[in-house]
Amino acid sequence: MSLTLRALRHRNFALFLGGQVCSLIGYWIQQIALAWLVYRLTGSATLLGMLAFASNLPVLLLAPFAGLWSDRFNRHRMMLATQVLEMLQAVALTALAFSGVIAIWHIIALTMLLGMCVAVELPVRHAYLIELIGDKQDLANAVAVMSLTANCGRLAGPVLAGLLIGWFSEATCFLINALTYIAVLASFAFIRVGPQQHAESHAPALHGLKEGLVYAWRTVPIRFLLTLLALIALTAAPYNTLMPAVVHEAFAGNAETLGFLVGAAGMGAICGTLLLASRRNVRGLVRFIVAAALVSGSALIALSWSRWLALSLVLMAVIGFGILVISVAVNIILQTIVDDDKRGRVMSLYTAAFLGVVPFGGLIAGVLADHVGATNTLLAGGVICVLAALRMTRQLPLLRRHLRPIYARLGID
Repeated sequence: MSLTLRALRHRNFALFLGGQVCSLIGYWIQQIALAWLVYRLTGSATLLGMLAFASNLPVLLLAPFAGLWSDRFNRHRMMLATQVLEMLQAVALTALAFSGVIAIWHIIALTMLLGMCVAVELPVRHAYLIELIGDKQDLANAVAVMSLTANCGRLAGPVLAGLLIGWFSEATCFLINALTYIAVLASFAFIRVGPQQHAESHAPALHGLKEGLVYAWRTVPIRFLLTLLALIALTAAPYNTLMPAVVHEAFAGNAETLGFLVGAAGMGAICGTLLLASRRNVRGLVRFIVAAALVSGSALIALSWSRWLALSLVLMAVIGFGILVISVAVNIILQTIVDDDKRGRVMSLYTAAFLGVVPFGGLIAGVLADHVGATNTLLAGGVICVLAALRMTRQLPLLRRHLRPIYARLGID
């Protein structure tokens, strides 16, 4: 356990993580409540896809700029500003829901606002970790522990949301999310990071973006890993968007059923993060990524056929495990091999490749689900995911040839 959680020995990181535990549980409570509210009001899987589209489209548009800003400006202040704006979004959603006037356009607009905040926050968060840790040897572990925290929220949040919706209402879920930001702001009050060195003058923004893109494209491991991640985000990750429709179509279930299924995926993701956090370094992670893509795609295919809730819970755990291992292992490799002066821009491309592509996958999945059914849509995504994994196996020797000299230069054996 001391090996798995070794990043917590850094005071700033431990404080930051404490606030994020509360925030991430609240985030997942709100996300499940929003999806259930939209489906309860409209019964439309297409609108579920639109909700995911509105949430994540800003990530694709703003994340590259956020990465550039994080390479140039104070990351601590940028992180704090995004947390305040996210809290205000949750307060507005709570007020509308309790007043009884909330409409679909309110939900879409506020979801887009949250997406804009997240689009800035995530690239900055990835680059901010090195300031919280101060020791690059523990950076990979910090990424894994941060993911572990996120998926603890993903496990607890949906289950709590399902119970809270049944006992009270969606509005109560929104209120709880707003209250969690008190812990977040309190943690920032105690974090003390040293001053970071930034150039006094900068090249034009477009030049900086082009520099980051060219660097990522010419670095073969970064190019291949981001491509696979984007494909997974397009075909496999949208399963989460369809879950309210799957619950209705396959199980005739309610909000509690939805909460337990999404929570099972969170449990699988926690197992994935524990596995990654227990590793000493990044060597061998590419094999994990390919195997996880194959496993998660196969589980999606099986989930599309399953009508037995107990089996579906297991399959959801496998899917959560696989997608988590892919996304976090790619993150760890990129954080390890990227040049420090381009860290923010490369991590913004990582954010765009995953969360930025998800809205298109969610929108396509929602439209397909209304025409061919949610379970058939899961089947198609799983098949594509398996084919992508098989294609990636052929690239493993090439990736190893490019990664070995980088690892040797960094002293990773």
